[in-house]
Amino acid sequence: MLSIFKNTVFVLWLVGALASLSIGTTVFALQAMATATRLSAQAATTAVRHRREITQAVAKVKAKARLKRMLTMIPIAGVAAGAYFEEQEYEEWLLINPDGSRQEYLCEIASMSSEVIDEILLELPKMIRPSKTVISDMMPKCEGDVDT
Repeated sequence: MLSIFKNTVFVLWLVGALASLSIGTTVFALQAMATATRLSAQAATTAVRHRREITQAVAKVKAKARLKRMLTMIPIAGVAAGAYFEEQEYEEWLLINPDGSRQEYLCEIASMSSEVIDEILLELPKMIRPSKTVISDMMPKCEGDVDT
């Protein structure tokens, strides 16, 4: 009778140990899965933010190049070449923004050009630097502007 009692206690202890081991392993697996999900979401968010930053940097570079081209467009042939280049950039912009209008494109270009002009003007000595309101008053007002 004592051996049956010992065997029963041992089997119950073994079942309890195996059950707690399986519960612990399940909790560990769920925590690992939650961590992996959280890290994947953070990676996706970082990738989107990085993509936006790259797009914005590229737009600034294009705006600087556009300003340089504008300076060279004094001769008549330069004006025609500048118009061609602007149309090409508008077509590229339309590929990225298929529902965009020419007005939205012009507003985006004006915004980027304004940022570039601000950066260039900050490099000027304070004595000859115009105030920020002079430049911002010259910029066209767009529907999406928050400071209008």
